[in-house]
Amino acid sequence: MEYRVEQIDRVIQNAVKVMEDSKFQVFEICESARRELESLGQELERVLQETGETIELVDRLERDYRLARIRLTEVSRDFVKYSEKDIKAAYEKATNIQLDLMVYREKEGYLKARRDELQGRARNVERSIERAESIGSQMNVVLGYLSGDLTQVTRILESTKNRQMIGLKIILAQEEERKRIAREIHDGPAQSLANLILRTEIAERMLGTQELEVVRGELIDLKTQIRQDLGEIRKIIFNLRPMALDDLGLIPTLRKFVQDFEERTTIHAKFDVAGKEKRMSSALEAAMFRLVQEAFQNAQKHAQPTFVSLEVTFRETTIDLVIRDNGRGFAAHSIDAHAREHSKFGLIGMKERVDLLQGTIEFESEVGQGTTIVIEVPINAEPRKELGHYGEQDSES
Repeated sequence: MEYRVEQIDRVIQNAVKVMEDSKFQVFEICESARRELESLGQELERVLQETGETIELVDRLERDYRLARIRLTEVSRDFVKYSEKDIKAAYEKATNIQLDLMVYREKEGYLKARRDELQGRARNVERSIERAESIGSQMNVVLGYLSGDLTQVTRILESTKNRQMIGLKIILAQEEERKRIAREIHDGPAQSLANLILRTEIAERMLGTQELEVVRGELIDLKTQIRQDLGEIRKIIFNLRPMALDDLGLIPTLRKFVQDFEERTTIHAKFDVAGKEKRMSSALEAAMFRLVQEAFQNAQKHAQPTFVSLEVTFRETTIDLVIRDNGRGFAAHSIDAHAREHSKFGLIGMKERVDLLQGTIEFESEVGQGTTIVIEVPINAEPRKELGHYGEQDSES
């Protein structure tokens, strides 16, 4: 037996070495892509600035060209008031402005095409970085398992197949959640703030031309955009940890979540409470909120419902959740098989959450008949240590 353990140990050490070498290569690829993305960003910023300046110049030349044509028409009709020299000067001015306008229109078209090309390349590089980071995160998890105590690896191998999958995904969820937050900030507020900076610079230049009405309109648009960005930031904060959960408790937070869900998805949502409301431990309230959040997100993504409801019932020693939807449903007996086929937690993840809360969960569903999820959790339950991963980190399913 000891000989076999030594053999397994050698195999694991070789695997660790290969994984570490591969991880370094992935890191180099990721860093190279980041440098390329930074270079593209600098060039894109320059092209955007030049595009804005060219668009302003084209607009000014178009106005000047219209005025020059009006002037040319005026001097061409009145041979008494204007001499041949005046007509010739007006004609030459209109022609020169027209030539400049053609040149800068062509430049504007080139800059817009270049801008679109750079934005496309930047998106491709971002996807490459995201893929490399995802692979690196997965390799870190695998290395963590392989580098651990061999007896611990043996225990993992002896655990159930679903436990292995969920245990690995709990750790991966932390990395995925960090990337999701970074992506939300990058694609949302960060991009918008960059756009706001560009627009404020344009407004600043317009002030020099005394086009106050145009500047006023631009500032109104900027104020609207800032309000939208503030809403996006508040939504990100709420998804991370609803502050109302600590201040007001579980029920007000769930009521707001259901209202926001209905407004965001246009799926009709209903919320009911029965029994005498009780405050629970912070960890338990957070875990219950995440259960509801995951159930609603699963329904939205996979069930295609038009109606979702949440019923919360406080009993003497337990709190019950009943989540219903009128979506397409599924074969309830195939939950474990379904979990093995998909990379997200889904319903099997909810079962693991409830197990950590020392509660019970039941799924009632048939294809085409909607789904009902019934959860019962002791109010005085002390969530086991693993809930630290479940309750606070993963908000997507």
